Amino acid sequence: MSIALISPETTFLQLKDHLVYPEAGVLSKVIWKSEVCQYSLFCLVANTEISEHTSTRHATVQVIEGTGSLTLNSEQIPLTPGVFIFMEANAPHSLVATSNLAFVLTLSSVSQS
Repeated sequence: MSIALISPETTFLQLKDHLVYPEAGVLSKVIWKSEVCQYSLFCLVANTEISEHTSTRHATVQVIEGTGSLTLNSEQIPLTPGVFIFMEANAPHSLVATSNLAFVLTLSSVSQS
């Protein structure tokens, strides 16, 4: 089980203090996790690709630094600092980092109404 960066005792953090880029590929850290939601910090080294996949949960991506491109439902979205993206559950998506890229990924449960 991974240790979250935030806990009831430490309720805030400066994300930039936790940006660590691997020599290759992807490094992720859980910021906070509950039964319905998970916030994770992702750091991708330049030229890293994540192939097309889907998730059974809704997701958001909020870019902190770097550049890249997200393909969501066949639409290409430029990734730059400040960009915020919402993805419906089961939406096909892929990603490429053109420079070192950091973002917060939030996964949330789909309501069962």
